[in-house]
Amino acid sequence: MSADIKHFTVLQRTLHWVMAVCILAMLFIGVGMISTVMPKYVPLLATHKTLGIAILVLALIRLAVRFIYGAPPLPAEMPEPMKLAAHLSHYALYALMIGMPLIGWAMLSAGAYPIVLYGGITLPPILPRSDQLHALLWAAHYYLAFAFFAVILMHLAAALFHGLIRRDGVFESMAPVPARPDATPAE
Repeated sequence: MSADIKHFTVLQRTLHWVMAVCILAMLFIGVGMISTVMPKYVPLLATHKTLGIAILVLALIRLAVRFIYGAPPLPAEMPEPMKLAAHLSHYALYALMIGMPLIGWAMLSAGAYPIVLYGGITLPPILPRSDQLHALLWAAHYYLAFAFFAVILMHLAAALFHGLIRRDGVFESMAPVPARPDATPAE
């Protein structure tokens, strides 16, 4: 992507906002799952598994699209520590968007639980049955969900900081609808 591009592509922005909704729904469904008992647990679990695989597929598509189209450059006047934080937070987000569904899938596989998605789609196990591995992966999935939530909150705070305080065009680059041409960032 050339330096004169100021916005992500329509496809990139669409994937971002669709995934944002899916991930927030996933986090709240996950909280609902661990705080409820039958009969609500079963439909929540089915939704959680299906949404998890959808997020995995969307994240892989999004990563491929990012490699193809790139990203608008960060503002030149942005301090280097902020640029580093932006890059590291995006690595963390991609790692969690891809890693969390894979850990969940591996956890269910190690526990010998069927991975049945909506529409009757059954995924094959990706690990052999192991109670110890299941317990380890369950703990990893559980604690990484909190880390994911924290990274999302930091991402949201940074977006608001760029959009409301710095007004440097970073928020507008991923806004669902780009700003009007006559609306220029504050200098």
